[in-house]
Parts: sequence; structure tokens; C-alpha cells
Amino acid sequence: MRIDDPKKLREEVASSRKSSFAVFEGQEESIRKYAESYIGYLNTVKTEREAVDFTVAELEKLGFRKFEYGAEYTAGDKIYYNNRGKALIAARIGSESVDEGLRIVASHIDCPRIDLKPHPVFEDADMCYFKSHYYGGIKKYQWVSIPLAMHATVALKDGKTLRFTVGEKAGEPVFVINDLLPHLDKNVQGKRTAHEVISGEEMNIIVGDEPILNDDVKDPVKLAVLKRLYDDYGITEDDLISSEIEFVPALKANFVGFDRSMVGGYGQDDRICAYSSTTAFLDAQAPKHTAVLVLADKEETGSDGITGLDSEFLQSFVISLCKATGCDYLKALVNSKCLSSDVSAAYDPNFGSAYEPMNASKINFGPS
Repeated sequence: MRIDDPKKLREEVASSRKSSFAVFEGQEESIRKYAESYIGYLNTVKTEREAVDFTVAELEKLGFRKFEYGAEYTAGDKIYYNNRGKALIAARIGSESVDEGLRIVASHIDCPRIDLKPHPVFEDADMCYFKSHYYGGIKKYQWVSIPLAMHATVALKDGKTLRFTVGEKAGEPVFVINDLLPHLDKNVQGKRTAHEVISGEEMNIIVGDEPILNDDVKDPVKLAVLKRLYDDYGITEDDLISSEIEFVPALKANFVGFDRSMVGGYGQDDRICAYSSTTAFLDAQAPKHTAVLVLADKEETGSDGITGLDSEFLQSFVISLCKATGCDYLKALVNSKCLSSDVSAAYDPNFGSAYEPMNASKINFGPS
């Protein structure tokens, strides 16, 4: 087959994609500013509770108010529902009836991390550790020998809830899960597969080694650590049972590469989507259809629990919203559209065999 103008034919019938550098040429400054604000978000928001706190603060700056069951809402109203501080739904009531459908964007705000077990504190060989349990899908060997920060929510005996972090600010101590020295691992880790180099039971977090100097004290290092927790935060060992303590990398997100064209940092699954979903929602002025932002918890463990999307918190909100606007729930659902926004893996030539190159995502070529 002979073609006189194959270039023209290719333009007419073949798939053609341009990189984002070409598509957004001339907009580099605004893109860089957005990336800088996203890096600030990554460095501020490292847990699902902090994501909710951040988003509620931004919503309230724009006049959003808490959703009230039984209230009536009309076009232009701006509301949000905070689900126990760990998940969030916000809505801008559109000019069209809710019967015409919602426009929903949903992302998750939980990330892989290290949690503590209910009874975490123990002493061994004159060192004090926290017994941990990993949350979500992680490569366990990546979590050893790096500085970790502690993000704590503790329900105290008097009914108050205490929240604090350790390891995020300059001058604060950090924590670590120790690894085996290279010249000692030949007959231990050297015989394990990659997924077993560090086992879950070996992911004990070092929290201290200075003892109480008294010969009559049992577990003097553990007692010294508990004393510091009590002196600094008013926490006893029993309070740890009713706590939610997460350990995350005490590392700052930053630009990557000489050209600063990429972003590296903890938690981008799924905070890249949570941040872009949130900023897009906040920028949606006077939408035609009611716009809904969903920031969900527990995606990393199967969307379970009362703050995950397998619960009824989204359904309950939509039903209540329909009642509050005098609309039909089923009709609203039929006419609704939802973008479920999560991450994908861009093709990596270093590990090309793990991908199908023709159908894999490609860096700088937009969402997939």
C-alpha cells in the first residue's frame, strides 16, 4: 500500500499523545507554584486525621458550615460532614435540583504506616521498644533505619483526647526500627526473600535506653520511658490501650531532579489525589450540579470500618442531603457521576518486566 502523505494519515487515524510539558507550555510558573503548595501539604498532612483537619480549615475559610440533619438547604449552600475526624464529605449545592444528580470526586486520605499494638511497651537487653503492627501494603525493609515521627491521638481516663506529634520539628527526637549490620546478616537476612528480609515481628521501634538508676526497679528502661510519657504528656501505660499512635517517616517532601520536575515524599498514595480533588472542589464556584468531595479512610485495609467507604456514611449523607433539599434519593443516584481518584504506577524502565509497556501509565502524560 502506497500512501502519498503518511504524516497526514497518521494525524487522522493514529493515536497521538503529547507530554504535559508540551500541553502546558508557558504555564510552568503556575504549575511550579501548585507543586510547591502540594509539597507543603505533604509536609503538613501525614495522617488521615491531619488531612481532615487541614480540609475543614480550608472549607471554613470559604464559608462552609457543618451539615445538620433535619436542616433545609438550597442552591449555593456550602456544607461539610466530619466523620469522627477521620473521613470527610463536603458539598456545594448546585443551581440544578439534586434530582439531576451529584458530581462526586472521591479519594482516600489514609496511607501505609506503622501502628502500635494495644500493649506496645517492652524492655529487652536494656533497651525499650514499642511493639508495632504495619498498616496497609508496605515493603517492610523500607521502614528500617530511617527516622520515624510519632503522631498520637490518646483518649485519657478523664474523657479528654490528647493529640501531639514527636519528631516533625527541628530539635525533636525521632524513632527508628533497627536493622542488622551488613557483616552480620549473611546467615540471617541473607537467606531470606525480599519480602522476608524484615518480618513484621521484627519491626520493633526503639524508644529509649536510659534506665532508672535503682537496683530495686524491674525493667528500669521501660519505666524511664513511661515516666517521660507521663511527665511530658500526662500519659500512663494504660492510656496507650485507648490510643491511636501512628509512626510515619520523619522526612520532608521535596522536588526531585536537577530540573525540579518531580515530587518525592511520603504518602503520595493517595494524597496526590486527595489534594488535587480538594483544590478542584474548592475552586468550583457556583456549580450547576451539586458538587461533592469525599475523603475516605481505611482504603489501605479494604475500606472497612465506620470511616471507610464500605460503611454507610456516604449513603447516609446523600440520603439526608436529598431530604434536606426535597429531592428523590434514587433519582439523584441514577443521575449522579463519580470520579474515584487513586494512584497508578508509571512505567519504570528499571523494572520493565513488571509492566505491560503498551498499556502502562507513562510519566508526564496525564492521568490514567
